[in-house]
Amino acid sequence: MTVPRQAATVIVLRGGAETLEVLLVQRNPAQRFMGGAWVFPGGAVDAHEGEGDGAHRAAAVRELAEEAAIEGVDPAQLVRFSQWITPPEVKIRFDTHFFLAPLPDGAQPRVDGAECVDLGWFTPAGALAAHEAGELLLVFPTIKHFEQLSVFPTSDALLDFARGREVVAVTPRVVMSGEQARILLPGEPGYETAAEA
Repeated sequence: MTVPRQAATVIVLRGGAETLEVLLVQRNPAQRFMGGAWVFPGGAVDAHEGEGDGAHRAAAVRELAEEAAIEGVDPAQLVRFSQWITPPEVKIRFDTHFFLAPLPDGAQPRVDGAECVDLGWFTPAGALAAHEAGELLLVFPTIKHFEQLSVFPTSDALLDFARGREVVAVTPRVVMSGEQARILLPGEPGYETAAEA
């Protein structure tokens, strides 16, 4: 079984007390891993960043600057939101920590044109609708995060909910039925049985 690589992602928010919009960047379609997908800015923890929560926060801030040119985010002020571990059945595995951060005042996100080729602000419902219409390529964890975020009317409400909340790691399970693969999350019927298999 492949050991998951440590990674960190930032869900950048804007809208304050009025609305909730989230920043997505589009990965270069030429990239082997998730090419063309629209994702939250993020990436792997570098060895020099150490281990544990501090390393994830350092990597999150570094990746945010590299992929979206957003500077001035205090790693200590990032709000932990979730942790997803790629299922053992998948060849490239990550243990990804997702953080929330409001867009800093005056920040103007932009992509580097190499690793990421486009960006956009989306309401959770808008992103999901665009994906359903085939206009936005989203991967499973991003879809599931948008489903969670869609219940919050504003950025402030989401941050208030997330602060101080315990984050429990999620490891999806892949269940094969003939040629069809189905992904199960904790709490869904069949998840515990799949975990024991």
